[in-house]
This record gives sequence, C-alpha cells and structure tokens, in this order.
Amino acid sequence: GRQRGKIYSDKTVILSNYPGGIFMNYEGQICRGPMERSSYMLPVAVGCSYNRCKFCTLFRHLKYRELPMEQIEAELERVRSLGGNPKHFFLGDGNAFGLGTKRLLEITDLIHRYFPDCQAINMDGTITNIQAKSQEELRALREAGIRHLYLGIESGLDDVLRYMGKDHNLDQAYRQIDRIQSAGFIFDAHIMTGIAGHGRGLENGTATAEFFNRTQPQRIINFSLFLFHSAPLYQEAQAKIFIPATELENLQEERLLLELLNTDGPLTYDGFHDRIEFRVRGTLPDDKMKMLDRLDLAIEGYREHEPVIAAADDSPGAYSI
Repeated sequence: GRQRGKIYSDKTVILSNYPGGIFMNYEGQICRGPMERSSYMLPVAVGCSYNRCKFCTLFRHLKYRELPMEQIEAELERVRSLGGNPKHFFLGDGNAFGLGTKRLLEITDLIHRYFPDCQAINMDGTITNIQAKSQEELRALREAGIRHLYLGIESGLDDVLRYMGKDHNLDQAYRQIDRIQSAGFIFDAHIMTGIAGHGRGLENGTATAEFFNRTQPQRIINFSLFLFHSAPLYQEAQAKIFIPATELENLQEERLLLELLNTDGPLTYDGFHDRIEFRVRGTLPDDKMKMLDRLDLAIEGYREHEPVIAAADDSPGAYSI
C-alpha cells in the first residue's frame, strides 16, 4: 500500500514508526512518501488548500483549515511526555508548505523547543506555495530546519497538467524549483505514471525524465494513476472523455522513465501500482539495471494478460478496455 498509518477510526491512527504505539488525533487519511515512514507525522492542517486536482480524492470530503497552535503544541507535549524523541518530522496535511511563513516559523520553533535533537522537518507543497513566498522567506524557512519539500509534479507535459487541474505549468515549476534549491531546500517529487492516458505513456515518460534531468530531485515517488470512483477523472473515464492507460502501458512508461533518468547524485525512487502486485524501488544510478530488469520481467508477464486498469472497484481484479 501507500505507506499510510493503520486507521483505527475516522480520526485516530497509530503510527507504525513508534513501537508500542503513540496514538495521535488525525482527521482524514494519512498519506506520505515511503521515505518518510520513520518521521513523526505532526498534523498542522486538515485537508488541502488547493484540492482541485481531477484525480485526487484524499481530501475531497474535508474542509481545509489550519490547526490552532495550541493543538499543535499539545501534540508535541504529549509525544515528549510519552518518551518520544523524533529526529525527523513530517508536517501534515496535503500541502503544509502553503501555510504562511510566520505560522511555519512558529511551528518549527515549537518543534526545536520540545525536541532539540530534531535534524529535519519535511513536508508536501505545491509550486504555487513556493511562488507565494519571497526568497528571504524561503531562506528563513530553510534556516529554521525545513529540508525536504515534496512537490506534486505528476507529469512532464503541459497539456496533461492543464487537463488534470494542476496549479502549475512546466515553466513555473522550473522557476520555483530553482528558487527552493537556491535557498538550500531538497526537491523531491511525486509523479503518476498513466496520468497522460491511453497511448501517451512513452511520450509522458520521456518528457518527465527530461524535466527531472534538469531539476535533479533527490527522491521520486511514483503512485501510478488509480481511478477512484468519486474522482472527477473517473467520471470522465466513464464518459470516454479520458481513456485510461492500462497497467502494461504504465509499466512501459515507468521503464522508459527510469532508463532516461540521469542523476548528478544518488536518486531514491519508489514506484507503486495499486491494482497489480508490483513495486520497483532502489537508488539510481547504482540500482538502475536491476530495476530495469525487474520491470522487463513484469512487462513480459503482463503482455499475456487481459488489459488491466487501476480503479477503485469492489469486484475482484479490475475492469478492462
């Protein structure tokens, strides 16, 4: 699965990185990159301030709001009182970097006050979150301990970004990623193979590799496109406005992406496919050939299958086109 916490109720989860369990109140679904599984996830907001991507249902049912500082501090106090001493924090929810600079600095100050050994504070964000902050603000946030920013890049094709309702185009992404890297942040990326639709996977894989070869992320998480019934994109697929790619196409796109990636330094990659039992992960360039071999085996295996599309369907398997 997607490295979420184990959900015990709508609001209470237990984080797997704390043996014995440190319970926390969390409204909504926990979703973070697998590289953050050992970070303590501190809720600072509920939902996503943008929440208009056609494919996403994680926050559709939530009204976005920032959590009171008193609640955030109470959570830090509770963790400390239970003997917790996390070295890495991940701020939730959907785009925590969208909080105002003053609020983020107050939160980082609280974290360092309660946990002086904290080494890094990471979070999700958007291109427009970065755009809204001055270079001076970015430097101040970096100096306050924020390290990794995970951005939902999703695709290397402008028309796909527009169609999916993303809040940026490629030119904006290039400029804003350059700004955060100049300020000292580490750029990490979320992408979705299959997002360009049927017949366009190799085009998208090529364009996305070109984007990353220029921007040089340190981590890439690929949540291959999954169509939930409540997503606007699923309704468009039902109406044949959007034709989803098959999982075979997604595997082929992923293989081409990995083949074309050129890194200046180590790049950690983790790719998920929710409908089929396949996951490929490793560090480039060292693991590239091993990862490509694994994809080649999966591709050959799925050539013999009926076309499979990842969708939230209650029946076994998936529907096909």
